Amino acid sequence: MAKSLLPLRPQDHFGQLARLLALEAAAEEERARKSIENSAAADQAIASGHAINDLVIADEFPGLAGRTILALRKRTMQMPLPPHRLQVGSPVILLDEKQPQVRGARGVVSRRSAEQLEIAVNEPPEFESDAPKLRLQLFSDEVSRNRQLQAMRTATTVESGRIKQLRDSLLGETAPKFREVKNFVADAALDPSQQEGVKLALSAEDFACIHGPPGTGKTTTLVAVIRQLVARGAKVLATAPSNLAVDHLLEKLHLAGVRVLRLGHPARVQESLHHLVLDEQVENHPDVAVARKLVRDALRLKDRAAKFTRAKPPPGYKQELRAEARELFSDARRIEAGVVRYLLDSADVVLATLTGIDATVLEDRRFDVAVIDEAAQATEPACWPALLRADRVILAGDPFQLPPTIISPEAARGGLARSLMERLLETSTTTISHRLAVQYRMHQSIMAFSSAEFYEQGLTADPSVASHLLSDLSEVTPTDRTSTALEFIDTAGAGYDERAGSSQESRENPQEAELVVKLALALRDAGVAAEAIAIISPYAAQVRLLRRLLDGTLIDVDTIDGFQGRESEAVIISLVRSNATGEIGFLADVRRMNVAITRARRKLIIIGDSATIGGHDFYARMLSWVEREGIYRTVWEEL
Repeated sequence: MAKSLLPLRPQDHFGQLARLLALEAAAEEERARKSIENSAAADQAIASGHAINDLVIADEFPGLAGRTILALRKRTMQMPLPPHRLQVGSPVILLDEKQPQVRGARGVVSRRSAEQLEIAVNEPPEFESDAPKLRLQLFSDEVSRNRQLQAMRTATTVESGRIKQLRDSLLGETAPKFREVKNFVADAALDPSQQEGVKLALSAEDFACIHGPPGTGKTTTLVAVIRQLVARGAKVLATAPSNLAVDHLLEKLHLAGVRVLRLGHPARVQESLHHLVLDEQVENHPDVAVARKLVRDALRLKDRAAKFTRAKPPPGYKQELRAEARELFSDARRIEAGVVRYLLDSADVVLATLTGIDATVLEDRRFDVAVIDEAAQATEPACWPALLRADRVILAGDPFQLPPTIISPEAARGGLARSLMERLLETSTTTISHRLAVQYRMHQSIMAFSSAEFYEQGLTADPSVASHLLSDLSEVTPTDRTSTALEFIDTAGAGYDERAGSSQESRENPQEAELVVKLALALRDAGVAAEAIAIISPYAAQVRLLRRLLDGTLIDVDTIDGFQGRESEAVIISLVRSNATGEIGFLADVRRMNVAITRARRKLIIIGDSATIGGHDFYARMLSWVEREGIYRTVWEEL
């Protein structure tokens, strides 16, 4: 008989998660407050696109649910807004630049254009000066946190039904059940390992995990699972922590012929997929055109009721106009709600981010299966709004890549950084997961260390990629560099010292950056397309420095975290850390390095100071492997 997870009491487990969420919320607010009240931090927020200054309220008008919409522009009205990261749906705070310490107006970005941002606030802000210069910046997200808390309260108190059964299985009170898969249709496009993953997912009566190491086709396998579920008549809720991951799944399912519907504001969805978004489909539905006409008629009636007339109207005339307007508004809302329900009913798969599962849209709708992609990057509380809406759950991801991003060290130590998928894989004594085994991205030499260190030597490179090199590309000139897959360049003893970046919260290494640029341009000169070269670093300050140095080259430069889920033909990693005390900062989270070294397809170059990183066991093993493989170089060979 199968054993279960180590049991957790719902009150204890969800109570602890709620406390950790509170710690994280406090840390988020504290960080936001620092960037509000500290001028240097505020400048950094503006420079990084997390804030915009010198704004004025250009217009103010009523919004839905009693909210107020504020239209914000630069003081010079026709001036475009600077590049920024304030997206539709982003939680923000609006502040007086001269008095940022005075509590501002919290809201959500509802619309954006090149010249204007609109935000929805619960109450109009009150500022002491008549025409204040305003700053808008990202702030903590109360809406999604409240959704998570409400979902966990429900999970704690439910006493019967399928929700209780699934909760008990996920908390280890009962053993997860599996059944024989009947009428399984093998997909010739999948390898045997992927087929086994599909079978496990279909056999789960409660939950199952598909463990997808880098390049193993996790999303391809997940699409196959969803297609099989739909073919069996299941309604599926498909989610992921990020819009990018949801859109990737959406595109693949749509191309596979699955009837899909995407929740979320179109501005946060890839433009090519807008026609699959609920809001767009509602707006273009013929019945909604009727609803819009009813609204226009209702507004005209309200205007007539409000107009002054010389002749006194008959008794009750204006009240009748207002009552008729209210009835027209009500009819319009009923029509629109009916269209939303029809579209949701018609879809086989509804997709949304974990934080975008909105009860006002889905109402009490339930699904046969919830699928959570990139589950190892989501906190457990973020998963529960999806879990409560399904009878079964499929989790897909890799706990050996980047974990959820947590700001509060105390919350991270308490377990908030431990995803639901990681907890299930660590504590389950049943076979609830299947690890995919064939990778389709990397040269086998690039794959080797990751496979040994994280996956028990369990990965095999598919023949199509096992020996491919940059020199195999027709436009690339064969050289010593383009004809090998892997190099480690050691800067120890060269005086390439790190320093604090401009924000004082990150690190940069100027001399290492110059070497990185030299190597990247050499690859480009050998015929490698600039777009096929990526430079990644764990430190944002180094990324900013490299972007300045490579401006106009089309060579991609990003943080390791920002590059997760992506790949490139050639990747150069700049480790940055070089100091006399052996401090390596968050390089100590080796999952970040697993992500970094598995992004390259044909060529990987790692640049670092062996004397600094070698004191850590993981990097000591990596350096030993580098030497055994004969790929060790010194910086002196590059000068």
